[in-house]
Amino acid sequence: MRRENFPWRTRSPLADRFANVDAVLSAACGTYFTGAVARIERSGVPIFERAYGATRLDELQRPIYVDTRFDLASLTKLFVTTLALRLVANGTSLDEPLLHDGISLRMLLAHTSGMNSGADYRTILGENVARYALERELVATPGERVIYSDLGFIALGIVIERAAGKSLAALSEETFGSPALGFLPSAQQRRAIPATEDDGWRGRVQGVVHDEKAYLMGGIAGHAGLFGTAADVARMTEAYLGPLNGRDATLLPAEIAQEAIREQAYDPVLRRGLGWALKTSDTNSCGALMDGSSFGHTGFVGTCVWADPVRDVSGVLLTNSVYFGRNDTRDLRAKFFEAAVVAAERPE
Repeated sequence: MRRENFPWRTRSPLADRFANVDAVLSAACGTYFTGAVARIERSGVPIFERAYGATRLDELQRPIYVDTRFDLASLTKLFVTTLALRLVANGTSLDEPLLHDGISLRMLLAHTSGMNSGADYRTILGENVARYALERELVATPGERVIYSDLGFIALGIVIERAAGKSLAALSEETFGSPALGFLPSAQQRRAIPATEDDGWRGRVQGVVHDEKAYLMGGIAGHAGLFGTAADVARMTEAYLGPLNGRDATLLPAEIAQEAIREQAYDPVLRRGLGWALKTSDTNSCGALMDGSSFGHTGFVGTCVWADPVRDVSGVLLTNSVYFGRNDTRDLRAKFFEAAVVAAERPE
């Protein structure tokens, strides 16, 4: 595993270029998160990558490295989206009904299926969560409006497994080919993964999926459960950003990747693409500087990614901010992405 960190704190033009990025994250370490890795790419090439802090704030802490694996939380949805779109590339229709009430793959990916957003884990402890997601009564007519839905992506994971005849875990391993990316870290690996919440149910969660619904599903689900590095997230993002800027398509045909980041459904807070969220206002977590065509996603534990097709810049910020509670960290995310844009545009 790669353990070095780039020497951003040496006195050099490179260090000066990223000084504000470093200042934002250094100031947040220990208050917003115990550990983080930030990665910025331009034209598909990393120009900044740095680790901050430790896995937790007690005698069990370990240092964070640039290749540290994090609970990706809802960034899992982007990887599962990619698996779904690879099925589309092989002939699966985006618009034919797949589930009850005419729910299509496009609706699941755009969060317009009408499925409920989620469920309090305390009410489903005795349930088969997959069956619960598939059978729970809809809260809107399919296609009517955006309801961000974990249950919809749980159903999507089931659809993908049935269509491919393989588990999400096997498909992820085959498709993304990263030894760091996967579900269910081993007991030995867990100690090096940043801890998340002390949730009063499981105690301090570390190396086990934080999301309660995914946990009840055995740690493998369509909406959460993947662990991976900032490089893993950046590589997946490049599969969508690269073709927009003339680079070769990798995981998906260019036309499908481009369809994924077109508006599929309007929402005043966050417009929806296929799996991806699309910038809708300067109050979004990407901040004020990224172009209106930018696409990204966040994860509940403190993970996020945004890409700006006009500037050909992407940024990944993986943290364990939920360690300090379920607070909104949009301000930190916005400061990071705004600093990243400024740094990326400065002359080398």
